[in-house]
Amino acid sequence: MTQAAARKASAAPDHETLRFARAVLDRPYKFTIILLVANLFVFLLMWQSSGLTSQALWEFPDVVLRAYGAKLNSLINQQHEWWRFVTPMFIHVNLPHVLINMYSLWVVGPYVEKLYGSAKFVAFWVLTGIAGVLASYLTVRPALAVGPGRFLFKSSDVLSAGASGALFGLVGVLFVFGIKFRPELPEGFKRAFGTGMLPIIFINLFIGYLGRGFIDNAAHLGGLASGAILALAVDYRRPGEKPVVATTWRVLQVAAITLVAVSFLKTAQHFPNALPASLVQQTAPAVDDQSSKYVSFAKAMNDGQDAFYLTLKDHNIGRIDPAVKQLETTPSLDPKADEIRDGLKALLIKVKAATENVPASSARLKQDEQNGLTRDFNEWSKQYNGWLKTTGRSYGIIEVMGTPSPK
Repeated sequence: MTQAAARKASAAPDHETLRFARAVLDRPYKFTIILLVANLFVFLLMWQSSGLTSQALWEFPDVVLRAYGAKLNSLINQQHEWWRFVTPMFIHVNLPHVLINMYSLWVVGPYVEKLYGSAKFVAFWVLTGIAGVLASYLTVRPALAVGPGRFLFKSSDVLSAGASGALFGLVGVLFVFGIKFRPELPEGFKRAFGTGMLPIIFINLFIGYLGRGFIDNAAHLGGLASGAILALAVDYRRPGEKPVVATTWRVLQVAAITLVAVSFLKTAQHFPNALPASLVQQTAPAVDDQSSKYVSFAKAMNDGQDAFYLTLKDHNIGRIDPAVKQLETTPSLDPKADEIRDGLKALLIKVKAATENVPASSARLKQDEQNGLTRDFNEWSKQYNGWLKTTGRSYGIIEVMGTPSPK
């Protein structure tokens, strides 16, 4: 074959891919649109409850997020508000959050709905969304939220909201779809799905690592894993197949929609009477100011804990002085917070002194010294976590479920 002929052959369209694409992509995707409209509608209701101010578009007040059903472990455990496992997948904390998530739904959703049908798509969305919230609920583990554990575990019970658990679920479905049915897929679909989804997954995990202080990575992984598991067990609708829906999936679709409707009905029943727009508008600036101070405080505390943990692990004291300086310059919140901050500063100085005194020949702390430092740190952690669960809640910090990067 001449070079010209080879170039012509490589430029020729993949007819099998085109045939497959026409057969699949011509199918409707009405529930993707319904979910998109539902999310935007809830967002507009939340904006109205926030006073319809431009400032609220960039951060809804804590009281509004709580009222509309954001996840908070204490309310689930103590008040038995189980519907908070469902409603967070329709709640967003600000305008960029909802726009990015809805764009991701617009990109990913139609593929899943067209390949699997509307009944399975709705079941996938609700089940993986709940799985994401459940993963977020189970990973509020202060004792494990130290060092690398901060990627997955949370040191305090904070509000969490966002559709990305369900969005990662759809990504998980497409990932397994491309691998499970690879032998029968044309080349174009083999490249797009299956291992073709890995860059999206890895990029989002990296973004989650960078934003581990405010992105709910547990929700992402919970949605991703549940979507993959569902796709392993479910077949898809092949080109040319009649749109016959099994009774089981139709029942699951109706059950999923009913569960969402009942959850928002329960939210409406428990909606606070005292939520006038004027009150939210008046209090929003104060909440924002407190939140800004708390963000600086929390970052200093998290960096200080990481410095302590890593110094104890590898005896490199180079992290201590920057962490101490950061603690010294962090804003004051209240007397108890100042006491806890000073306690962490004292621990950092203590671990630095202990590490500096380690003989070069041994290159490690004695076991009793290491145990003592660990014990002191655990005692300090109890005080800090106690403050976070009480006074710390008043600063209105929200944990956001991030979004898959659309391609």
